[in-house]
Amino acid sequence: MGRVIELNPVTRITTGAVGQPGKRVFYLQAESGGRSTTVLCEKQQVQALGIGVEQFLQELQQRFPGLLSPGGSFLQADMELREPLEPLFRVGQFGLGYDEDTDRVILVAQEAQEEEANPDDAASVRFWATRSQMLAMAQYGLQIVGQGRPICGNCLQPIDPEGHFCPRRNGHRY
Repeated sequence: MGRVIELNPVTRITTGAVGQPGKRVFYLQAESGGRSTTVLCEKQQVQALGIGVEQFLQELQQRFPGLLSPGGSFLQADMELREPLEPLFRVGQFGLGYDEDTDRVILVAQEAQEEEANPDDAASVRFWATRSQMLAMAQYGLQIVGQGRPICGNCLQPIDPEGHFCPRRNGHRY
């Protein structure tokens, strides 16, 4: 089994991006016990994680109706990535779980592997966070993803600042 890092509990968890739209690099970052841990993600992973966490929390609320609804409010300054941004690894997949005894959501980030590599050798990080921390991270991540390049209404592809070659407009730039 690969190296497993436990951050239980996290004092802070966020996602974010560095760079200009179209050339951004996405990260997931958490702090626990004075230690910061960062992993590298894809934009689609941050988006899917945000949506998945929101759905997961709704399902938890239905399964455990006695739980108080998590507050997902956050301050922008608290959610921004902090230096140094030295990722442990590139994320291959995320997983979500819930520990009823501690009322914590467990987010597992597993390292991306080459096709021929043994999946059991992949490193992983387990982030143990409150439902409110996870909801704030999800909402902030979706906000960051939404700050990317505008989407073309014709071909549904991102529009570059230098112009856009739209295949649906017979190659005409706008």
